[in-house]
Amino acid sequence: MFVKRGLVNCGCVLRAVGDIAREIDTSRYQNGKDDEYGGDEDADIKGYEDTHVMIFIGFGFLMTFLKKYCYSALGFNWLLAALAIQWALLCQSFYHMKDNTILLTKKSLFEADVMSATVLITFGAVLGIASGAQLLFIALVEIAVGCLNLYIIGDIFKASDVGGSIGIHTFGAYFGLGVSTALRIKKGEVPEASRLDGPNYNSDITAMIGSIFLWIYWPSFNSALTVSPAEYQRAIINTYLSLAGATVTAFVVSSMVNHQKGKFDMVHIQNSTLAGGVAIGAVCNMFITPGIAIAIGIGAGILSVCGYRFLTPALEKIGIQDTCGVNNLHGMPGIYSGILSILFAALATSERYGPELPGIFAAMESGRTAGGQALYQLAALGVTLLLSFGTGVITGLLAKLPLFEPLKESDRYNDEINWELP
Repeated sequence: MFVKRGLVNCGCVLRAVGDIAREIDTSRYQNGKDDEYGGDEDADIKGYEDTHVMIFIGFGFLMTFLKKYCYSALGFNWLLAALAIQWALLCQSFYHMKDNTILLTKKSLFEADVMSATVLITFGAVLGIASGAQLLFIALVEIAVGCLNLYIIGDIFKASDVGGSIGIHTFGAYFGLGVSTALRIKKGEVPEASRLDGPNYNSDITAMIGSIFLWIYWPSFNSALTVSPAEYQRAIINTYLSLAGATVTAFVVSSMVNHQKGKFDMVHIQNSTLAGGVAIGAVCNMFITPGIAIAIGIGAGILSVCGYRFLTPALEKIGIQDTCGVNNLHGMPGIYSGILSILFAALATSERYGPELPGIFAAMESGRTAGGQALYQLAALGVTLLLSFGTGVITGLLAKLPLFEPLKESDRYNDEINWELP
């Protein structure tokens, strides 16, 4: 009897809920359209699926090179990306609401995916030295500030940065270095013999999985927000050529500067081969010619390998740990791309670009000169550097509060702190 009465009551509740649902403002659903979702203008945006693979497989496996931190590299990458995408959907949309309503589209999902990359780049800088609670706090702050930065450089400055080299890669790298500066290890706190921040043969192989996925899908990442088919094709071609140039250069330069002359360093091959994708990002949709695209990749390969070989050890000597070398893969190539965008903006003419000019340099349609556009590109790069590093340091200092359970120096780079191991 009790079960029967319960079923009857449940049926009444369900009917009541159905009646309420039918009475909700039916104007929102006219013609099969719910106005919490956008229309079909962004439904065919390219690159979303490929970028999703980059975020969850590419970034995740790239960071499995640490011999005792593979669980955390993959697990925290998954957690941080899932959190960042949801938070970014809100933070980015605050600047573009229609009638105080956030409309979700495939484009907004893509942009949230891209914004999550800033968090994962920062994660690479502090990989193994920040606790799970610290990482979640860092992610929440970084997304909010990163979306503000994108609004400034994109909506106010109207800078061209289709591949996110300034707003995503540069921001994520120097925010991460700011956090790492605040969390820096004091000299002599951890004996060299007990440190776990190194690879083994198998972990380096799994990291190569991430590198290859990122390399393959990077043209989709850079070209997704292009406007015209011609611009899309140009971005694809330029990105691939830059990646190819960086890859060949990374192998050559690695064998030249390695401690063991004539041999390759796996760190360079895992990372510097990708630097061409970052370096070309801000200019991949511009009229730069294929030869220049390859040259940009060559420059990025040299810059990145030399950064890993000489600059990263120098930072470690002053206690700033950059575990994945994000300064060499994302930071310096991002600055390089920003400088290139200044140059190519200054050289842009209506005769050269024709009807494509407004799609690439939106403000030039309303009278901004090429020189003025170049200055705004410079401003975008400068603001990004200042905002990212400054807020990164502040966030890192706040993350050291006991509330966020900072890791002891002896617990860093160790999965056993957070995971039940087999």
